[in-house]
Amino acid sequence: METKEKEMTTFERLSSINVNGKVEKKNGLTYLSWAFAWAETKKACPDATYQIGELDYDPILGFMCHTNVCIDGETLAMWLPVMDGANKSMRKEGYEYNTRFGKKSVEPASTFDINKTIMRCLVKNLAMFGLGIYIYAGEDLPESEKVVQKPILTSDILAKAIEVNATMEQIKGKYVVSLELENQFNNK
Repeated sequence: METKEKEMTTFERLSSINVNGKVEKKNGLTYLSWAFAWAETKKACPDATYQIGELDYDPILGFMCHTNVCIDGETLAMWLPVMDGANKSMRKEGYEYNTRFGKKSVEPASTFDINKTIMRCLVKNLAMFGLGIYIYAGEDLPESEKVVQKPILTSDILAKAIEVNATMEQIKGKYVVSLELENQFNNK
């Protein structure tokens, strides 16, 4: 009887890619390079395409960028506001706001700010398909690379394991065993 291996979904393929080597930290936030994100997406999903949507502007809220990504016939949309380094919305005109430390100012958005946000929006859009989504969830590694930490074997647990005639192989399957406790087990 022939068994057919289950094909991974787009989300499973992209969410299993470790992007940690390509991230940058800035102001306590983690950013993934758009060039790396797009390259990894195209390697895993050669049919992937993206579109840059219209730039929206509200005089109070500022600029909003939009992207659409299509992979395997599924299209997902994403949006992201144009923000400065303090995560304040950028507008056509500069403005000031009050903080407990005094007045702060936000410069007007430049074409560079808008372009940078469009590409960050693309990366966020790719995360919706799985690539680097663990970054947005505040995790360190993709699901496929997480290591489950075994508890450390204590002498109390070892005594119980000896009572039920457990083998060292069974114990090591569940616990991290120190050399001292392994010797104690072997000399029972």
